[in-house]
Amino acid sequence: MIRVSSAAKAFVAGIAAGAGVAATAVQDGIFTTGETVTTVLAILGALGVTYVVPNRQQGTGA
Repeated sequence: MIRVSSAAKAFVAGIAAGAGVAATAVQDGIFTTGETVTTVLAILGALGVTYVVPNRQQGTGA
């Protein structure tokens, strides 16, 4: 099984969250200050949560 570090997973989660929020924010053609703040918070939130949650140990759980 491939071992992925918490930092790599957090980076990917941050990119995915930021892309999702940014795609929604630019639907009207304008990227406002509020939308910028929301995008940054989504990226930081995804980075933090994904990095803090530990990986599941092999052979435990469902």
